[in-house]
Amino acid sequence: MKLSIFLCASFAISSVTALSTTSQSSQWSDILDEEAMLAKSTFPIKPNQLIARTKEVLSPTIGIGTKDGGACLADDFEFCAAVVGPIGKEEYLDALKSFNLEESFDITPNFFGMTVDPMQPNRVYFFNRVQAIHTGTFMGAAPTGKEIIYPPQAFHMDFNEDGKVKEVGFYTADRRQGNTGGLGGAFGFMYGVGRPLPIPECQPYKPSFRFRSLQLIGKIAKKLSRN
Repeated sequence: MKLSIFLCASFAISSVTALSTTSQSSQWSDILDEEAMLAKSTFPIKPNQLIARTKEVLSPTIGIGTKDGGACLADDFEFCAAVVGPIGKEEYLDALKSFNLEESFDITPNFFGMTVDPMQPNRVYFFNRVQAIHTGTFMGAAPTGKEIIYPPQAFHMDFNEDGKVKEVGFYTADRRQGNTGGLGGAFGFMYGVGRPLPIPECQPYKPSFRFRSLQLIGKIAKKLSRN
């Protein structure tokens, strides 16, 4: 407990020091100068063009390769998310076809916050907050009209010099939001309609026995230190 307080205090002091230093210098060294770094980039597709290309790939006419027969995907494309992948181009396209999500849900992806990574200028980061209505049979679950609300998800999309997608992946950014048990991707739809696969990856996060034991020991030690 004392160590935690010390670390928090140290961070607060260092933050105040850094802020005061900012008033004396034009650039706070802990914050990247994105504009300058991207201006020096040798990647041939400029940031504004890369973001425009990302929006194009996400559009309903392309759907990250699901609507254009994979034409937007590079031959060495990989999908890699929190617990799935990496998987190649054909396996990725086959997996999405097998789920038929659009036949079972009225989906609004709600993409936002696109930015180019200044340290990896062929990568675009962005978020989405999926909202969907269960309108068709999915995983054996009859349509319920239930609204499925996802937690925010953080995506990355990497491009090659020809503007084709080399990699796509995503991670749940806040597992306490939404009604999918903190799950994203297809797993969120499965949980949302009450048909999660019987594997840990398709269940809401639960601390392991060892982690729970460590937390209990910490609480006991905290009480004893007060006495």
